[in-house]
Amino acid sequence: MTDKTDAKPDFQQINKRSTDHEDARTYRAAGEDLRVSDEYPMTSSRRGRFIIINNVNFLGRTGMNTREGSDRDAISLKMRFKALDFDVVVYKDQSTAQMEKIFGDAAANVDYNRRADCFGCALLSHGDHGIIYGIDGFIEIEKLTEPFNGDKCKELAGKPKIFLIQACRGTKFDSGVEIADSEAVNPGADDIFKNRTFKIPALADFVFAYSTVPGYFSWRNSREGSWFVQAITTVFEKYCDEKDLLWMLTRVNYEVAYKFESKTNQESMRQKKQIPCITSMLTKDLYFRRKY
Repeated sequence: MTDKTDAKPDFQQINKRSTDHEDARTYRAAGEDLRVSDEYPMTSSRRGRFIIINNVNFLGRTGMNTREGSDRDAISLKMRFKALDFDVVVYKDQSTAQMEKIFGDAAANVDYNRRADCFGCALLSHGDHGIIYGIDGFIEIEKLTEPFNGDKCKELAGKPKIFLIQACRGTKFDSGVEIADSEAVNPGADDIFKNRTFKIPALADFVFAYSTVPGYFSWRNSREGSWFVQAITTVFEKYCDEKDLLWMLTRVNYEVAYKFESKTNQESMRQKKQIPCITSMLTKDLYFRRKY
C-alpha cells in the first residue's frame, strides 16, 4: 500500500516513480511515533517581532477612501502585543513595494529569528479576496507571507507565524439571520528525540485570522476602530494568560458575530453583520505564557 496524490491521471503517471516510492510509508511511520510536546515552546530569548501595517491614506488613483478609525486599531494592537512581550513595530501608509520589503527584511533577519519564539503581524488596509492594498495599489497577500515559508525562512521553521488581516475580502453584505435565544447559542520533546531530524511541511505553523470571510465587506467604526480589532483587544486582554490562540480567536469570532451590527445613514447598509475567518496550519497549541 503506497501514498498517492489526488491529481489528474496524466500527472500521476508522470510522477509515478515518486508517488509509488516505498519510502513514503517510512516517512509517515517515522512521524507517528515522534513524541513531541502539544504546545509550542516559548523559551527563546525573544518572543518575536510583531509588525503592524496601518494604511489610512491612499493615492487618488486607487479610488480608495481614507480609513478613519484605523489609527485606533494600530494603537490598540501595539499596546496588546507589547503586553505579550513582542517587539512591536508600526508602519503607516506604506506602498506595496515598501510592504514587500518590510516583510522580506523581517523574514531574512537570521540572527533575530533564530532567537525568537514566533513572528506576528497585523495588516490594516483596504482589500479584496486574496489581496491587500498599499497606498498606491494592491498586492497579493501571498507575496507578503511567502518569505516566511519554512523552506525560505529556516530560522522560523517549526515556529508559529501569526497574520491578523483587517480588510475587506469582497463586496457582499451579511444581513444576518434571526434565531431563537437558547442555551445552545448563548451560553517539550523527550530527550531521546531532541537530536532527531525530521521533515515538516513548508507551509506548516501559519495561522491567518481574517476580519471577514471571502467575498464580504469588513466593518470599521470611524471612532472606535474595526469590529475585528476591538474584539481582539477585548478577548486577548481578558484571556491571554490562560487560553491558547485558537481558543481566543474563536472567542473573537463570537464577539464580532453577536455583539456588533452596522449603524449607518444609508438604508442599504444598516443592520449588517460580520463573521471573522480563521485559517490555521498550526500543529500545536499556542500560548503566550509570561517570560518572567
